[in-house]
Parts: sequence; structure tokens; C-alpha cells
Amino acid sequence: MSGRSRAAVLLAVMVAFAAVLVPAAHAAPKAPRTAVLDGTRLQRTKARLDRGDPRLRRALQDLTGRADAWLDQGPWTVVDKPRPAPGGDVHDYLSQAPYWWPTQAPTADNPWGCPYVQRDGQRNPEVDSGTDRQDVERVFDSTYDLSLAWYYTGKAQYARKAGQILRTWFLDPATRMNPNLNHAQFIPCKYDGRAIGIIDFSQSYTGVLDALAILATGAPGWTAADRSGMARWNSGFLGWLKESDFGRQEGAAGNNHGTFCDMQLAALAYATGDEDLARRAVLDARAKRIDPQIAADGSQPQELARTRSWHYSAFDLVAYTRLAAIGRHVGVNLWTYLGPDGQGLFKAVDYLLPAATGAAAWSHPELEFHRYAASDVVHAAADAGDAAAMKAVAGLEAPPGGDLWALRPAAEQLDSIAG
Repeated sequence: MSGRSRAAVLLAVMVAFAAVLVPAAHAAPKAPRTAVLDGTRLQRTKARLDRGDPRLRRALQDLTGRADAWLDQGPWTVVDKPRPAPGGDVHDYLSQAPYWWPTQAPTADNPWGCPYVQRDGQRNPEVDSGTDRQDVERVFDSTYDLSLAWYYTGKAQYARKAGQILRTWFLDPATRMNPNLNHAQFIPCKYDGRAIGIIDFSQSYTGVLDALAILATGAPGWTAADRSGMARWNSGFLGWLKESDFGRQEGAAGNNHGTFCDMQLAALAYATGDEDLARRAVLDARAKRIDPQIAADGSQPQELARTRSWHYSAFDLVAYTRLAAIGRHVGVNLWTYLGPDGQGLFKAVDYLLPAATGAAAWSHPELEFHRYAASDVVHAAADAGDAAAMKAVAGLEAPPGGDLWALRPAAEQLDSIAG
């Protein structure tokens, strides 16, 4: 063998050996077909992490810290509540209206203390026991954190835990949830369920849809049967949302409930392959949502009327910015739309900037002001090209647990209260 041939053989051996030594976490990941997150952007971020980007490594420490905390929690199931939803099926999701309070002391004849009265913005602590609300929020948050942590690190324990949580809540026959929200936000002695309860899912379920897309890129332990099972569940849930009276009522709401309902419809449609429906939902949001909900100065009058006006102004924009993100996948730029009075998403975000950066006080009613509540929507506007938001980013307050925008660039409700 000539010297040149020996060198070629040696080089080939070295290349093969190096390939074996490269950790799985550094393999080029697929771009997930996410509904709200930009899968291609996640792929680029992963590549930057693998090259050692120091800013991203700090954010990854915050993300994996959250993911690590989920590893010894759960799984949770809808059948664990102490009593079933009205109607008797323990597999039906049940939650209680958060701002409704008893007026009487409970007795044997009146165990709930009825009648109930509303106190807007004041959360009744009893809603956090005896229903599924807190558990489902843990399902949403944990699977989102765990799937992202797996994608960026390649550590199998994150993906396997996410799979266990999803299978228990949605797929296993003994523990699965029925794909409806017929008994969400019930009011004792008044309503067995309400359309308004759809927001229990619409405010966060898109995180599950994106987690599923991430896991589908090759997560260990997440099988073809799991993927098809979740596809069937999502199709059933989308059908219920489109066809039920509650779904139609929530879609007709004129405030953040309607915005979130449309966003959830668009995300589910995209995730289940109905891109035409997703596109129509985003297009319809222009005249149906932006025109009546956002004023010429960028304020949101219906949200300003609430006792938690800062929270709800940012909260509604979480739905809008996610809807705009879905629009990006189906060829609609919702950010550039202007209504008849010049209203649009950039103006709505810009209206929050003085309070979001601490430059001025928020001048509307707010029971519990948290400046960081608007941080994600400002990031979203900056990413979309809003010059004022770009300048404001440096003055934003990081939410508890760190600013994860660089790793999951999709707005979340950062000051969590019930809808």
C-alpha cells in the first residue's frame, strides 16, 4: 500500500471514530413542524448552542432547571379528582370558576355555601382543590419544558418523562381525558359548565401542540402509536371546539376569550393538517378581532375595564402574538395589518411599553402589577420588526425563573392567574 493510500485509510478511520464520539445532543436536529414556535428557528438555536453560544447556555441552564424539577413530579390524570364532573364521567375535565365566591357558610343542606357571587380578579382558593385545573396546567407546562429541554440537550430522560405525562393524561384508557370541555369553570348550584371555561385550555394548550411536534422529531420513547393517538385526540378536540355550543359561544366572545379561542382553533387546525382552516382563522382575526378590540391609540378598552387591566392587556396580546406566529406558517402577516382607525398589533404592544420598561406608571386599575407580564409580547413585537419594541427590550424585566425567549420564542402568560 502506498503512503498516499495509507494516509487515506487513516483519515477515513479517524473520521469514523470521531463520528462515534460526537454526543447525540450535538447531532443536527430536524426542524419540528410546530404550530406557534418557529421550528427552523429552534433548529438554528440548537446549532448555536452546540457551538457554545454563552448567552444561550445561560438560558439553557434556566430551562433545564425547570425541566429537572418536573422529573420527579406527576404524571397527573383527570380521573384523580375526588368527585366527577356533573353528569358522572370521571374522564371529563372539571374546573371551577375562579372569581365566584360563596355567600353562605357551608352546611349539610347547603354544602357549597350557595348562592355564589362574582368578585372580578379575586381568585377563590377553593377552585384549586377538587378539580382538574391545577393538574392540567402542570401537564401543559411540564411537557413544554421537558420537550424543549430534550431538543436542546438530547438527554433522553426529558423526552421519556414528557411521554409518560402525555400518555397518562391523554391516551391511556384508564386515565385519559375525554376530548371536551363540557364542565370547565362550573359554578356550584348555578352552571354545570360554561363556554368561558374553554380558556382553561386555549391559554396554554398550544404548548402541548408544539411539544408534540418537537417530540415527533425523534424523541426516545415517543412511538408511532403515541403520535397517532395524540393526533386522534387533537382531531376530536378540534371537532368539539368547532361543533359544540360552548365552542361557538366562546368564539363569539368579544374580549380575550374570543381571541384565545380563535388562536386555539388555528393552532389545532394547523397541527392536524387543516392549513386552510388555520389560514381562515388568522385572516378573520383582522376584522373580527383587531378592528373592534384595539383602539386607535393601541389600547384595548375591554381589557382596560377589568380590575386586572395590565394583566389582561398583556394576556390578550399573548393570544394575538401566537396567532400572528401561526399566520407565519400559513402565509399571513398579521403584524402588518392596520384597521380602519390605524389600529394594529404593533400599536397595541407599543401602548404597554412605558409601563413594561418602568419608564412610566400604569395608569389603569390593576390589583397586582407585575412589570414582567408584558416582556414576552414586547419580544414578539421586536422580532416582528417594531422599532419601538426593539429599543424597549433592554429595559424589560425578566420573569421569575429567567428570560427564556431566546430558546422558546413564543409569548407565554408570565404573571399566571386564572382566566
